[in-house]
Amino acid sequence: MSFFKGIQENKIEKGKKNVNYITTQKIRVFSVIAGTIGILLLSGCQSETSAGQNRQFRQFTKQLFCQELSSNTISLHYTLKNPKEYDIRENEVTFGTFPTDNKNLLAAVENLEEVLKTFDYNKLSVENSLTYDVLKCYLNMTERDAEYILYDEPMGLVSGVQTQLPVILSEYPFYEQSDVDTYLQLMKTTPEYFASLLKFEQKKSKAGLFMSDKMAEQVIEQCKAFRDMGENNYLYSTFAERVCTVTSLSDKQKSDYIQKNARMMKAYVLPAYDNLICTIEKLKGSGKNEQGLCYLPKGKDYYEQVVEASTGSTRSVEEIRDMTRRQMTEDLEAMERVMQNSEREVNAAIPQNPVSILQDLQTKILTSFPELPDTTYEVKYVPKAMQEHLSPAFYMIPAIDAYNENVIYVNEAQIGNTMTLFTTLAHEGYPGHLYQTVYFANTNPDPIRTILNFGGYVEGWATYAEMCSYYLAPLTKDQATLLQKNSSIVLGLYTLADIGIHYDGWSREDAIAFYKKYGIGDEDNINRIYDLILGSPGNYLKYYVGYVEFLELKKDWVKEYGSQASQKEFHKAVLDVGPAPFKVVEKYIRCEMTPTSVGGE
Repeated sequence: MSFFKGIQENKIEKGKKNVNYITTQKIRVFSVIAGTIGILLLSGCQSETSAGQNRQFRQFTKQLFCQELSSNTISLHYTLKNPKEYDIRENEVTFGTFPTDNKNLLAAVENLEEVLKTFDYNKLSVENSLTYDVLKCYLNMTERDAEYILYDEPMGLVSGVQTQLPVILSEYPFYEQSDVDTYLQLMKTTPEYFASLLKFEQKKSKAGLFMSDKMAEQVIEQCKAFRDMGENNYLYSTFAERVCTVTSLSDKQKSDYIQKNARMMKAYVLPAYDNLICTIEKLKGSGKNEQGLCYLPKGKDYYEQVVEASTGSTRSVEEIRDMTRRQMTEDLEAMERVMQNSEREVNAAIPQNPVSILQDLQTKILTSFPELPDTTYEVKYVPKAMQEHLSPAFYMIPAIDAYNENVIYVNEAQIGNTMTLFTTLAHEGYPGHLYQTVYFANTNPDPIRTILNFGGYVEGWATYAEMCSYYLAPLTKDQATLLQKNSSIVLGLYTLADIGIHYDGWSREDAIAFYKKYGIGDEDNINRIYDLILGSPGNYLKYYVGYVEFLELKKDWVKEYGSQASQKEFHKAVLDVGPAPFKVVEKYIRCEMTPTSVGGE
């Protein structure tokens, strides 16, 4: 089974890719954990009519949506361009906090579950039934997560706060002068935010759940990389660029703001990173586990929870492992069928310009994906000083009332060749994250759904889009098959390694032996993979398992419709449901969203 080694061995580096969409999703995620929700009971008696039930349900979800966003300035500003249109007024400027006690979380979840029970599900419209199902699943998952609150690691190596926060700040939109003022206030709260983070890490340390020394060293390295940029720090340059776009400001005001931003950086942000570095240095050595989660108390149980939350799949860990092996076998067999008669050398005439690639993809997907309303996007590049610590590319989620303002970042240092650039932009752009996000926005979903995080669906779709893109590139069908199946197998290997490390307790030697079975023998590279998986349990599973879940849904679709099965109609069906656990996606595809089969009118 080592024959794919020579085709694209460097794809094993793909592990560094997986920050992408999560960059903003981690910040925007619906968070009853904030403890500010309270009991959201509707005033007055519940209506007995279908129309009344639906009206009150939408009032409830709107209230929940607004209250959630009000608790976090970043969430609010990235989710809504015009909060006043949602009756959200001035709120405390804050990044939020890191709670260390699950009592408030459990109370909030229980309160919300009680509210849900007050609605007659059978009287809800299809759209509201879908929102109800999604919200119920999310609350159920959050409730189970609460048991393991200190097992979470907000400073993960793939999408940790230490690397994500600067990117989020660099893209913080300035629509008017008040946004600039809020941003500067927000910077002032960075030490407080990091203090909450460190309090969380200290409590983890006392509980014997602190990160390994190796991971701590990598976190420190990432923090130092940001701190040591000096005057070349991109939070200086990006601020100046954004403030200059605020037309209501005079040149003098713009200059004053630029100077004030520099002072805020030096007085608050950089010292906060210094304190973070210092505290992690002190805590280093308190971690009692240098291997997978299964070596922690209740570690296997926690990993099972991580897997379900990450993938959105209800399959057990063993079932996921079996599904992965089956898919890898299918992929290997497909490769074997074309290997004998195919050229391994790929010389595709792919544009080197990211914008040209996106334009090419935008046109080519029209044959098999639903048409997308006109939208705009901008391609930006990762600052050189952070190239080592950020993924090859990532997509910034736009505000739901400004969905046409899209940004894709490209990390030139992490893109090996034009073929990789092509498929990566398919993942981030068309028909991946950008396409998916804009499409969903145009279905006019209940706003609450835009802040719920279902990584398996979101990243699974983007991975599915990436796999489809091989057949849109200027390749022969056999070449596309070889490259696509190889890419799929590599992701499958990550999935099996993740399960092996965290569920079965693989050592580094075990991981090396596993990869060698597949013709991959670079031990330094495998050790890097091992560290990434240790630092972000379950992260790679949402990409691969989500992708394979879409393939399984597609198989069922073809089985049901036979020769009448349309790829475009399948894509429309899953996109119309939107981000959700796969059992919900399957339910609404099967009933074809008809009022008689799901909920009432």
